[in-house]
Amino acid sequence: MRAAAIGVAVAVGVGHVAARYAGARRVAGVLKAIPIAILVMTAAFEPAPVSEAYRRLVVVGLVSSLAGDVWLAFPHGFVPGLACFLVAHVLYIAAFAPAVAWSPHATLLGAGFALFAVGMFARLAPGLGRERVPVAVYVAAIATMGWCAAVRAGSVGGPSGTLALAGALVFMVSDGVLAIDRFVRRFAAADAVVMTTYYAAQILIALSVRT
Repeated sequence: MRAAAIGVAVAVGVGHVAARYAGARRVAGVLKAIPIAILVMTAAFEPAPVSEAYRRLVVVGLVSSLAGDVWLAFPHGFVPGLACFLVAHVLYIAAFAPAVAWSPHATLLGAGFALFAVGMFARLAPGLGRERVPVAVYVAAIATMGWCAAVRAGSVGGPSGTLALAGALVFMVSDGVLAIDRFVRRFAAADAVVMTTYYAAQILIALSVRT
């Protein structure tokens, strides 16, 4: 059942990307949030979760992402959509954080993610205008999420840690490409890259609910 649900989510996600490039905006809009809705149900009914607290935070994070997908379907929905995804990242941070402990290794990882955040914001800053503050907060949040996932992966080990880390890193790629396409330079492949990595990231994080 779980594998079938993921398969359906992947198929609908591919349909969404295809519809965008075919110019079928309404079809793409209808399909966009369906894979995340499937992942919400998959994670919510996982029979062997890592913990109930972890499962709840991931599920609510997926629901917040679902709301973000809906907002981004509207022409002026970027900022509300960004806010929904910011909440999702905060929820994922809350899910990963209990396994985070300070150590030299964690500090070194933190420095690496901090450099990523500074570099990404510096690249985006010239084109941000009024959105400079919300984007700065968002960049800090995704870097923090990546750091928490990386430290957690070293602490808990096993598939859950690895899947969550992979999901967080792929999410950072997705958000980075989206930001560059919006604020730096448009490029034709952006939609495909953003949505493919976005769906992959959410699938990986949803799968990390299982022990």
